[in-house]
Amino acid sequence: MRFTRSMLSVAAVAALTAGSTAVLASPASAAPNTTPQKVCGSAYKTVNSAPVGSLGTVYLTYNSTTGRNCVATIRSTPGTAVDMSAWVYVEDTDQGDSDSGTFTSYAGPASVYGKAHCVDWGGNIKNVYVSVYGSNCAALKEQRVTSIR
Repeated sequence: MRFTRSMLSVAAVAALTAGSTAVLASPASAAPNTTPQKVCGSAYKTVNSAPVGSLGTVYLTYNSTTGRNCVATIRSTPGTAVDMSAWVYVEDTDQGDSDSGTFTSYAGPASVYGKAHCVDWGGNIKNVYVSVYGSNCAALKEQRVTSIR
């Protein structure tokens, strides 16, 4: 009887431990499965970002060696493919790039040469759109617009 009770106690503790591990592991699986540097390249450093509601984030990155900006829109929780985009535009040079479609995790990279220029950038996830105008321009104040369509 004593052996049976001890075995049942060990089994119960093991089951509780396994259950706790599964519960604690669940949020980690909901984390994004990529980073702006994985999308744009390891030499790109994040210089700005904007939330896309609660669905994810649009990241503006910059490579100081090449003078290029890169944008990636990354979902908070990867899953079924949804409409997404990432875009970047330099008004002074009339140069831009974009990536759009249905994606499970991220849109991008979208990149353009932007050294010493103001940059407009943004993206969307599902029906939430974010646009940032006049970004990274020293004294000029950027303008952020979020819309639901």
